[in-house]
Amino acid sequence: MTSDFLADVTVEDLDRDPYPIYARMRQEAPVAYVPCVDTWFVTTHADVSTVAEDTASFTAENGTSPAEMSFGTPAIIAVDGPVHHELRRSFDGKFRPREVDGYIENLVRPLAETAIESLYGRDDVDLMAEYFEPISVLSLGQVLGLGDIDADTLRHWFKGMNAGATNFERDPAKQAISDAVCAEIDAIVIPRMDMLRNNPDNSTMSHMLHSGREDGDPREIEFVLPSLKVAILGGMQEPGHGCGSVVVGLFQADQWQDVVADPSLIGRAVDEGMRWVAPIGTQFRVARVDVELGGVTVPAGAPVSALLSSANRDEDVFPDPDRFDLYRDLNRVRGSQAAFGFGKHFCSGHAFARHQMRIALEVLVGRYPNLRLDPTRPADFKGWEFRAPTSLWAFPNS
Repeated sequence: MTSDFLADVTVEDLDRDPYPIYARMRQEAPVAYVPCVDTWFVTTHADVSTVAEDTASFTAENGTSPAEMSFGTPAIIAVDGPVHHELRRSFDGKFRPREVDGYIENLVRPLAETAIESLYGRDDVDLMAEYFEPISVLSLGQVLGLGDIDADTLRHWFKGMNAGATNFERDPAKQAISDAVCAEIDAIVIPRMDMLRNNPDNSTMSHMLHSGREDGDPREIEFVLPSLKVAILGGMQEPGHGCGSVVVGLFQADQWQDVVADPSLIGRAVDEGMRWVAPIGTQFRVARVDVELGGVTVPAGAPVSALLSSANRDEDVFPDPDRFDLYRDLNRVRGSQAAFGFGKHFCSGHAFARHQMRIALEVLVGRYPNLRLDPTRPADFKGWEFRAPTSLWAFPNS
C-alpha cells in the first residue's frame, strides 16, 4: 500500500526534515511503502518495536541492504541467530556496561579537555566540527585500536561510509564515495587485524578476533571486518552528533541554564536529546512472511524500515513529542525512547555512547556556562537515516 502523498515524497524531502512526513504517516498510513527509498516505513512506537522484536515475522538478514552492499557480510546489524550471537560476543569484551564504567572517564575526559582548550579565546566556534565530532571519533578510535589515526581522517571515514549506508536509492555516485573510503579503511585495518590474530591486545579489534573463543582460535578477519565498519559508522555518529542535538534542544527549550545550575541533569538531557532527534533513524528488516501490521499487509520479502526516529515522536507515547523537554518522564514502560533500537539488535555500544555524551557535555557546560548559539547561523539538521546538525555555531564567551 502506498498513500497518495507518499508517492510525491523525495529523498531530499526526507533528508531536509522527515518528522512532518512521519507525523502524517502515523495518522494516515502508519505502515506504508515509500517509493523514493523502495522500502516500507513503520512509524508508530508499538509497530516499530514489533518489527524489531518479532523475529518469526521479520529478519535482519537480507544481503542487499545499503549497509551490506557497502560494508560486506556478515554485518552485525544484518544477521540473526548464531551468526549474530557470535558477532555480538565479539564486542562484549569492550562494550559491556560494567567494562565501559572502568575505562570511560580516563578515555574521554582528557580528549574533551584537550578539545575544549582548543576553543579558548575564540569569538565563535562550530561545536560540531571543532568539539563534539573530534571527541567522538578520537574516543572510538582509541578504544577500537586506531588511536594513531587523526580526527580529520576518522571524520572523513564516517562521512564516506555514511554515503553508502544511507544509499537506499542506489545512487552510483554515493556508492562510489563509500567504496573508496571502505578501501582506505581496509588498507589500514586488515594488516593490523592480521597482526592481532597472533598478538592480541585490549583493543576492540583484538576482542573482535579473540573474545569468547572457547577453542582458542581467533575469528577470521573477513568474518568481523564488516561489523567493525558498522561500529566505526555508528560509534562515530551517535555520541558526537547526539550531543549537537542535545545542545540545540536545551537552547530551544530555554533549559541550558538548568544544566549549568545542576550538571546532574545532563544524563536526562542526553536521553531526551536522543529521543528528540534520534541520531540513527532506523532498524532495517525484511518480512519473512506476509504480515498484518498497521492495518495493511506487508508482503513476504518486502524491505522494512522500523523508524526509531518516528517511534520517538509518537504522540500516543510522548505527549507534545516535537518539543525538547529536559524534565520529560522517559522511564514509563510504554515510553522507552527508541534511539538505541529494540530487541536482540539493541545497540551494543549504548553505555559507551551515553557516557561519552555525558562527559563531553559536562566539560562544555563547566567551561562555557554562558555559551550562546549564533542566531544568524541557526543549526541546520539534515538526514533521515542518520540525522544531526551539519554545523552548530556558537559564541563560547558570551
